[in-house]
Amino acid sequence: MTVPVMQIGAPRILDAPGLRAVLAALPRARLVGGSVRDLVAGREVADIDLATPDPPTEVIRALERAGLRALPTGLAHGTVTALAAGVGYEITTLRRDVETDGRHAVVAFTDDWQEDAARRDFTINALSLTAEGDLFDYFGGIADLRAGRVRFVGNAAARIGEDYLRILRYFRFFARYGTTPDRVALNAIAANVAGLAQLSAERVWSELKRILAAPRPDAALALMQQQGVLAAILPEAKLRPLDNLPPDPLLRLAALLEPGRQPVAPINLSGRLRLSGAEAAALAALRGVALQEGADEACLRRALADTAADILIGRARIAGRSAALLDRLAALEPPVFPLQGRDLVALGHSPGPTLGQELKRLRGLWIDSGCTADRATLLAQLARPPAA
Repeated sequence: MTVPVMQIGAPRILDAPGLRAVLAALPRARLVGGSVRDLVAGREVADIDLATPDPPTEVIRALERAGLRALPTGLAHGTVTALAAGVGYEITTLRRDVETDGRHAVVAFTDDWQEDAARRDFTINALSLTAEGDLFDYFGGIADLRAGRVRFVGNAAARIGEDYLRILRYFRFFARYGTTPDRVALNAIAANVAGLAQLSAERVWSELKRILAAPRPDAALALMQQQGVLAAILPEAKLRPLDNLPPDPLLRLAALLEPGRQPVAPINLSGRLRLSGAEAAALAALRGVALQEGADEACLRRALADTAADILIGRARIAGRSAALLDRLAALEPPVFPLQGRDLVALGHSPGPTLGQELKRLRGLWIDSGCTADRATLLAQLARPPAA
């Protein structure tokens, strides 16, 4: 029987009533994956996943005996969700791969913890922890985590061949945990870049978003460029420093696409990555021309009348504008055009195209005033309504 690498004591996250109840119902279960990795790294734990050697049917029975609700959310993959104290906990039966095709895997259940750990992508994700604080590390994940090294479990090329998304996952985890590139991993990635073409657009964008959302993605993106990965998934990109920008994926993506220029390629990019309508619109807006450093208040108000402040601030950040300009934009209240169509109708104008044209003319006068002309001033410029 495998012995734990170390005893770290029961972490505070186990104080959660729901998690305590689940672990009491399933005494053989352990915390696995990201929650254990982040505990060891001293980072905040977000999602808690559990694994157990018990088959799914027994997991359901054990939870129900303990008075907990069990949802068969992924029985084909051995996953049951336990609802306890208002929180859902995913519990997956230990598995081993039977067959893979680069996108999907056929699995079988097992009761061997090391066999389950062997099918995980990286050593830092192959850790497991008992409720008593016994930490199991079958492939040197703790040493890799401390060294800032992201390393594949087992043969790197074979692991990539099981699912080519692992190429992008490598850079996602390197952006968050890595400082020392693993040459074996990078060589295997470079040799398998063509496999990325097998992935769906949704999976590619999901991972790319996570890379771009990392606190400091520059080193990971530089490695992606060196291995030919960036050109494979984002040929429009022109690598530039992003660490100084907020961790907003769309903002950083816009920065990679040479803001201020509007070639056809980024339009194709939105379709190729299957961006949502909102994402595509935000990306297009962020790629607009940034305000000049010396823009006066009237210029800022005119810009805010037509474009949301967060977009203008995003453009300014991408263009490297000063903090003073960003602060000025953030401090200004977006101006609101003081007239509506019903105001003109009340003064005798009939609804229709003519009214729309007159409203547009008045808005132009308002814009020309630096968005300061008030309602009375604009109404004084109102054309007489057509005779009935």
